[in-house]
Amino acid sequence: MKDLGYFAPTDVGEALKFLAEYGEKATVLAGGTDLVPRINYYELRPKNLMDIGGLGLDFIEDEGPKVIVGATTTWNQIAESTILLDKMGVITGAAKQGGCVAIRNAGTVGGNLVNASPAADLTAVLLALDAELFLKSSDSERTVPIQDFFTGPGETVRKANELLAEIHIPVPAGQTSFFKLGRRKALTLSVANTSVHLIMDGKQCKNARISLGAMAPTPLRCLKAEAFIQGRDVDGKVISDCASEAVAESNPIDDQRATAWYRQKAAKALVARALAQAAGVEN
Repeated sequence: MKDLGYFAPTDVGEALKFLAEYGEKATVLAGGTDLVPRINYYELRPKNLMDIGGLGLDFIEDEGPKVIVGATTTWNQIAESTILLDKMGVITGAAKQGGCVAIRNAGTVGGNLVNASPAADLTAVLLALDAELFLKSSDSERTVPIQDFFTGPGETVRKANELLAEIHIPVPAGQTSFFKLGRRKALTLSVANTSVHLIMDGKQCKNARISLGAMAPTPLRCLKAEAFIQGRDVDGKVISDCASEAVAESNPIDDQRATAWYRQKAAKALVARALAQAAGVEN
């Protein structure tokens, strides 16, 4: 690490110039809760480290039809945000389940997304809410729907010269729920997680978004399950069948936290619970 280059810009333009110059040789540091352990265990040997904590991207802004969250906003800032609590409280609830206080004080929403863990909790909720990710480079900018952002474990469509600057979240109609299961009741990574957003007309589901985490190489939108429940009157059987459809779209693995078999069983129960809550149906 003695040859490590370190840069701490205080302006987004400076940060983008750095990324344009170093490209693949640049590593972006936000909260460091994922990155620093990888460096400590010699899994990652960065050549040029850029600390983006001084860019002023830790904000939550109410823009009427959407809320804009800066990429370096911490989990605790999200958990304690009155704007998010009022407009989409499911996000504040998910953020409170993201780890211990120290981790939530340091970890950022942008870092969580770019780290691209299939089990990320905030990602599940953002998928259900149709969030969009705003990326900037020195010569361009673009907005990517979150369902198109992840390409594999730890991999995204972000280019080496781009910085994830903002997360744009439409203010939802209807109801959204989030559930996770870990190996203990708190301070744990998800064995499986899910978020469900439903717009109901009486008993009938008019629109649905269903996501799963830790159940595939990337966070997963369950498109077939969404199509299955839309237009149907929601009761216990429809909920059970929809949960089965969602799990059938997944491709979990055996790892140190759980077997694929257990994940499938657990995820079906989680999705059914989330569907029932979002639909206002006892299950």
